Amino acid sequence: MEILISNDDGIHSRGIALLERVMRRMGHVTVVAPDGPRSGFSNFITSNKPITLQKVSEDAGGVRYVSSGSPTDCVKLALNELFADRKPDLLVSGINHGSNAAICVIYSGTMGAVFEGCVNGILSIGFSICDYDPDVNLDYLEPYIEEITSKLMEIRVPYGTCFNVNAPIGPIKGVRIARQCKGHWEKEFVRELLPDGDCVYRLTGNFNNHEPLATDTDEHALANGYISIVPTTTDMTDYDTWHQLDF
Repeated sequence: MEILISNDDGIHSRGIALLERVMRRMGHVTVVAPDGPRSGFSNFITSNKPITLQKVSEDAGGVRYVSSGSPTDCVKLALNELFADRKPDLLVSGINHGSNAAICVIYSGTMGAVFEGCVNGILSIGFSICDYDPDVNLDYLEPYIEEITSKLMEIRVPYGTCFNVNAPIGPIKGVRIARQCKGHWEKEFVRELLPDGDCVYRLTGNFNNHEPLATDTDEHALANGYISIVPTTTDMTDYDTWHQLDF
C-alpha cells in the first residue's frame, strides 16, 4: 500500500514523525511536508512564485521530501511529480498541534492537505490534538491512529468525503463519531503598541460554541475525553436552501 503524508506544522514536527512511524507499519510511505509551520493556510496555493521540492532521505520503508510550499502545494506536487502514474491508496495529514474541531476545519492547513487528497479521489484523513505545545508527548495516540486508519479503510467512502480526527489532551476514554459543532471565533486580535508608536495585532480569540448542550458534536466529545471523528465533505452546497430557491 502506498501512503502519502503531509502536515502544516512542518517536516520537523513531532506530530508528523509519529504519523510516519505508524504508517510505515501499514505500507510504503512518502512524506511531502512544508519546510516550516504553515498553520491556518487552509487550501492556500502558491501561485505568484516558484516552489521547491527536495528529497531529504530514503530507505526501504519510505522517502521524505520537503517543500517551500503550503500543505496543499505539497499534496499537489506529490500527486503531479511523485505519483504521476499511480495515486496513493491513502493520504494522512498531521498530527496537528492544536484542535481542528468545529469551524477550525475551514482554516486548517492540516485539513487543506486532506481536502486536496479527497478531491483527487484518495481516502484522506486529518489527525489533530487539542494541545498547541510543539514538544508534547504524542506516543499515547499511536494505537488509536493505527486503529482508526485501519477501520476507515474498511468502509466504502463516497467521492468528496474525508475525515477530520481530533484527540483531547490527557487520558482518552474512547472514540466517537461526531458532527461538526456550530460556532465561531470572537475577540480574535490583541492590539499592541510598539515603541515607535505603530500598532500591531496578534491573533488570539475565544471560541463561541453555539450549541453547548448538544452531545453529538466534536466539541462535546473532546471536552469529555473522547477522540472525535467527523466525516467531512468538500461539497459546500447548502442543499436545503438550494431546494427553496427559485429565480
